Amino acid sequence: MDFRFGDQTSGLTNETYTDDDFEGSPNGGDFSAKRVFDVVSASLLLLFVAPLLILIGIAIRLQDGEKALYAQTRYGLNGRAFQCFKLRSMVPNAAEKLQAVLDSNPEAKREWELTQKLTNDPRITKLGKFIRATSIDELPQLLNIIRGDMSVVGPRPIQYSEFSKYGDDFVHYCSVRPGLTGLWQVSGRSNVGYVERVELDKRYVQTRTFWGDLMIILKTVPAVLVSDGAK
Repeated sequence: MDFRFGDQTSGLTNETYTDDDFEGSPNGGDFSAKRVFDVVSASLLLLFVAPLLILIGIAIRLQDGEKALYAQTRYGLNGRAFQCFKLRSMVPNAAEKLQAVLDSNPEAKREWELTQKLTNDPRITKLGKFIRATSIDELPQLLNIIRGDMSVVGPRPIQYSEFSKYGDDFVHYCSVRPGLTGLWQVSGRSNVGYVERVELDKRYVQTRTFWGDLMIILKTVPAVLVSDGAK
C-alpha cells in the first residue's frame, strides 16, 4: 500500500532533551519491559488486523483515486519528530477546506482553537467518518510502535502547533513515547477540552504503571465500540 508524507514542520525537529530534564522518567528496567510488551503486542495485533487494513485501504483508494495511507510529522519522546501513520479519512484538499472554514466561520474557529477539532468537519469523507468512529484510521500506528516512535499506551502524539498548549507540562509529555491509546482516549477523547487533556497526560506520566497500562488497554475496547468521544 502506498503513502504520502504530510508537510514537514520546522522548529524543534532536531531539538532533544536529556534525562535530567524529565522528572519521573521510567527507569531502564521498566522502560525495557514496556518496550518488549509494545513490540510483541503491536506485532501480533498488526498480523490480526492486516486484512482489514488492506480492504479499507482499497476502499479509500477507490473513493477518490488518492493514496490511502499517509504520514504527518508528530513529536514524541525527548521532543523528537517522527512520521505518524494513519489511514486517510479526509478529502485530498483538507488543508484548504479547513482554512476556508476557519476564515468564514468564527464559531468554528473558536472551536478549533480550543479543541483542535470541528463538530461538523467538512474535510471528513463518509468512509472517513466510519474509520474515525471506530479508530480504524489509527491502526497503522502499530507500525510506529514497532519502529519505536510510539508505545501502545501514552499521550496522543501532537503536532508542533500544539506545543504551546502544554506550557510547562510539555516536559512531561516529552518524557514518554506517545501512545496508540491512553488516559485521554478512555476519558472521553474529543468530549474533553484541551486543558483537561493536558492534565490527563500529565497525570498518566506521573502515575503510570504496567498494570495501569493494562487497565487503559482494557478500557479502550468498550470506548472504541461505543465510539466514545470519537470525531
